[in-house]
Amino acid sequence: MKAETGRSNLIRAAMNAPYLAREEEHDLAVRWKEHRDQAALHRITIAHMRLVISMAAKFRNFGLPLNDLIQEGHIGLLEAAARFEPERDVRFSTYATWWIRASMQDHILRNWSIVRGGTSSTQKALFFNLRRLRARLAQGSETLSNETVYSEISAALGVSKADVAMMDSRLSAPDSSLNAPVLDEGSGSAERMNFLVSDDPLPDEIVGSTIDEQRRKGWLRAALGVLNERELRIIRERRLQDEGATLELLGEKLGISKERVRQIENRALEKLKAALLRDNPDFAAA
Repeated sequence: MKAETGRSNLIRAAMNAPYLAREEEHDLAVRWKEHRDQAALHRITIAHMRLVISMAAKFRNFGLPLNDLIQEGHIGLLEAAARFEPERDVRFSTYATWWIRASMQDHILRNWSIVRGGTSSTQKALFFNLRRLRARLAQGSETLSNETVYSEISAALGVSKADVAMMDSRLSAPDSSLNAPVLDEGSGSAERMNFLVSDDPLPDEIVGSTIDEQRRKGWLRAALGVLNERELRIIRERRLQDEGATLELLGEKLGISKERVRQIENRALEKLKAALLRDNPDFAAA
């Protein structure tokens, strides 16, 4: 009830807000941009909230609460105000329209369905225009096959027919809860989630990987024994840490040039490679 009252008050305030003349709009925009005048920002935004509400109404067929769309549109309106350049000869409403629409569309793409659509510009165009284009094609006297419809929409939006078909299936099919029971015989009370295929490695793959990793670490520990103290320090700090030290930093610590550090490092790596291949002939294939 409170939400409905709040929405009604917001819509009423927006519709009663006076329009801004070009000169007044420009002065307010300058005051906000140059002096961060909050009163000027408020007057600009409240005068353009009717634009937000109008655009939110156009997106209400996607099943999201109108209040949420208005809120997202208001965020887009504030973003437009932050980026608007009053010295350009453009009305604020023209500039703000793009930001308001983009903010609402992003919100719809994030929340419309469990099965997410794409977020590229072409996928967004497909998501928001597919139903309109399909309805337009259906108005003709001739009954068109899905293949023909997909071809027409593909050409109109510059996307592949496969993308059109996939988006059409996503928009047509209802979402299914992963906690819904599977009704096939013999499934008992199992839920859909129980039948999802895991992308995790199989247990034998995990064990094999662990054994291989331990074996390689053992080879490396043994090979490090062929290095002298300075070579070992350089290899440890340059190669065996998450964030390797720079040549400059090591040079300062050791009192030598960075070029000398590089030469010592290369020599140490050659010694390590020779030791690994000598003691473990199968190392190269591991």
